[in-house]
Amino acid sequence: MKELVIISGKGGTGKTSITAAFAGLAKHAVLADCDVDAADLHLVMAPKVVQQESFIGGKVAEIDPRRCSQCGQCLQVCRFDAITVDFRIQPIACEGCGVCVWNCPEKAIDFNPRKSGDWFISKTRFGTMVHAKLGIAEENSGKLVTKVRKQAREVAEKQKAEFLLVDGPPGIGCPVIAAIGGADHALIVTEPSRSAIHDMKRTIELCNHFKIPMTVCINRADINKELTGSIEIFCQDNGIVVAGKIPYDSALTKAQIAGKTITEFDNGPLQDLFVQLWQSLSARIQVKEPINQEA
Repeated sequence: MKELVIISGKGGTGKTSITAAFAGLAKHAVLADCDVDAADLHLVMAPKVVQQESFIGGKVAEIDPRRCSQCGQCLQVCRFDAITVDFRIQPIACEGCGVCVWNCPEKAIDFNPRKSGDWFISKTRFGTMVHAKLGIAEENSGKLVTKVRKQAREVAEKQKAEFLLVDGPPGIGCPVIAAIGGADHALIVTEPSRSAIHDMKRTIELCNHFKIPMTVCINRADINKELTGSIEIFCQDNGIVVAGKIPYDSALTKAQIAGKTITEFDNGPLQDLFVQLWQSLSARIQVKEPINQEA
């Protein structure tokens, strides 16, 4: 089983559309939506949930008024102003650090597990998909990404899938690190804009740090041909293959509205580009590539 993670330095570059297209092109794959902060692969995959589990991302303090002597020690040590003057915990403000628990002389503060979201195993028309929903304003998305990916790997191994396709989160933070560690290959989706190029370079540095082989795909490549050329030159100078250049096409938006992948929606040249991109990537994933540390 080979694991391909589709990531991007910034949001909105089109990685979910590409992941969905690959799901329709791969013969035997398991899907994982690891963009848990803003999951949207389900909008195209229309998953039917077969298993749902709670995600416990941390703990929250709770003061027992029967044991509390209102000494004020917790008010002094809490740096997040999560404790009111009448000695109640504001759950939204509580960071779950536990300092108040450890410093309470009366042992009047409990430290209870906090549900931060849910994760799911679902069936789609292209196979099994593991995904999640993080609660509003909840943290520990990196831990939830790890959970989703772990479950997806177990499902893929059980089903003897050929590929595990991971729709990763944007950026270079903890969720991305949780999504790419140990992957066989990363597809970095970028676009010809200054911010996207800046963030693509940071993502390349991250992949190099974790020794993840990578390939670049330029989406909306025709909206600024000069910047597209700059991306190609940078990748060439750093030994990174640009496996595909996808033009701007309203068919991608129309496909999303219709709840379909682009390969289901379009039978023309755009579909051919995605087929060629998948064929190029799937061939590269099968070969263990050297990691370029100069990028």
